[in-house]
Formats: sequence, C-alpha cells, structure tokens
Amino acid sequence: MSAVDELLARARQGLTRVGPAEAAAVRESGGLLVDIRYARLRERDGTIPGALIVERNELEWRLDPTGDHRLPEATHHDLPVVVVCNEGYASSLAAVSLHDLGLHRATDLIGGFQAWRAAGLPVER
Repeated sequence: MSAVDELLARARQGLTRVGPAEAAAVRESGGLLVDIRYARLRERDGTIPGALIVERNELEWRLDPTGDHRLPEATHHDLPVVVVCNEGYASSLAAVSLHDLGLHRATDLIGGFQAWRAAGLPVER
C-alpha cells in the first residue's frame, strides 16, 4: 500500500462518511455542503445547488469559526459540514483538517460530486 493510501485510510477511520442522500439531508437540516473542487471541474460538471464553493487551498481559513477570514456560514464548531470533492478522496483529507480546527461534525461525501450526480440529485450548470 502506498503512503498516500495509508494516510487516506487513517483519515477515514475518524470520519463518519455519508452518501449522497445523507449529504442532501445534512444540507436540508441546516448543515453545510462545501464543494472544494477546482473551477475547471465545476465548469465542466456543474455544481450542487446550495453548496458553498470553497477551493481546497482556502478551506481552513473560510470555515474556522474563530478566524478573521471565515465565511458568514461558519458560525460555530458544532456545525455539520460535508466536504465534497470530485470522487471522494481529497475531501476525506480536508474533513480531517476541519476536525483539527475543532469542527468535529465535519465529514465527506463518499464518491464525491460524481456520486451525487449519479444518484440523480440536482446539479446546476
């Protein structure tokens, strides 16, 4: 197993990952879906309606409830957050980083945006 595969496996041990329907339910109940895909993928495939767009390199600064650069939606550490990448790999690592900031309910979408779309859930172009 490669080092990055081991890193990913360790990261996922601490997460309760969710599928597309569960991610939609988190959003519907007031949690955040955070799309960390880069612009080219969003332009190619579309976006999830209501998801916050925060590219990966800004994630921690935008979601830290104690930070000066946080988004208005990043209100408290108990906030449910589902991180979405393209296929569900980078989002696992990003969710662990959010845990390190104290966002203990952060997780990620199994299969990423591609799983969301394959489940027939809404996508905006």
